[in-house]
Amino acid sequence: MSGKENNFPPLPRFLPLKPCFYQDVASEIPAEHQVLVKRIFRLWMFYCATLVVNLVACLAWWIGGGAGANFGLALVWLLLFSPCSYVCWFRPAYKAFRADSSFNFMAFFFLFGAQFVLTVLQAVGFSGWGACGWLAAINFFQTSIGAAVVMLLSAIMFSLSAAMMAVAIMKVHRIYRGTGGNFQKAQTEWSTGAWRNPPSREAQYNNFSGNSLPEYPTVPNYPASGSQWP
Repeated sequence: MSGKENNFPPLPRFLPLKPCFYQDVASEIPAEHQVLVKRIFRLWMFYCATLVVNLVACLAWWIGGGAGANFGLALVWLLLFSPCSYVCWFRPAYKAFRADSSFNFMAFFFLFGAQFVLTVLQAVGFSGWGACGWLAAINFFQTSIGAAVVMLLSAIMFSLSAAMMAVAIMKVHRIYRGTGGNFQKAQTEWSTGAWRNPPSREAQYNNFSGNSLPEYPTVPNYPASGSQWP
């Protein structure tokens, strides 16, 4: 974004790494959608926290006599899904509301829907998936009650994440359909390349409301009253 310095993720100044994204809900998102965008951002944070709890639960699972592969997979999910979920479904939602972009809405629905299905599977807790869901936690009570209690916390958080994701996708879809968005608009944005960095609604309004008539450098001279036109 021209004239705007990236501010997310907020990193200490002594690190050689710099923020990769510019994010300012108050100035870039229309007022009627700011609450929803903030809730989607908090949902991303809650899912990341869930992955951290799941890592601790898989460690307890391993210590209690479970397979160590679950802990390794849980670490992979944390390192992979924390940044990827931000880039793959929060950023499309942010840009969709910022610029009323049909393409970014479509990207959000597809990727967020896939994340929702995966979160449901993590909440179920199939063995060998690196996720402490309900099946894994309940079955482990016979082996280690302490570890199973920690695993149960992970299952609860995965379930809450899935429930909030279902609510979020329904609310975004209702707003998208209410604004007249459709697949044809998304195709147009793709063909024109506008999906890469769609202009904000304010920029679109300024372009639309600009001068539509040519400006003359000087005021034209007209013949004086009573004189003959050439």
